[in-house]
Amino acid sequence: MKKRLVLCLACCSLAAFSCEEHRIDCNKAYSTYDINQCAAMELDKARQQLTDYLETVLEHRRDDAELVAAIQAAQQDWERYASAHCQAVYTQWRDGTIRTAMALSCMTELTQQRTHELWQRFLTFMDSTPAVLPEPGLLELP
Repeated sequence: MKKRLVLCLACCSLAAFSCEEHRIDCNKAYSTYDINQCAAMELDKARQQLTDYLETVLEHRRDDAELVAAIQAAQQDWERYASAHCQAVYTQWRDGTIRTAMALSCMTELTQQRTHELWQRFLTFMDSTPAVLPEPGLLELP
């Protein structure tokens, strides 16, 4: 079942950008297909933002090898947790067509939370020094 969610998330994510002839207005998404595509696009954006912030954290803290290793280990643990948690959400909704959108939105929410946590813990300062990157906010689709 876990592999099915990962495969489903990957397929939706890839399909969101590979289907040029099926343009979706995510503000008016109605069909299950369109809702899933929009959720996949939102997850892709959140994942890209997480990657950008994580890479910046690792670069910014590169002189502290122990901290970098700890952050990388925490990231791997977080990825396992997020996958397992969103698999549980998928399982909760397994009998409905909403299951994929629910799992995708779960992963998007956790990804955005993780990005903010990385920013807050590793890219901001206790004094008035400006943050290394701006505070990540909720992502909006075009």
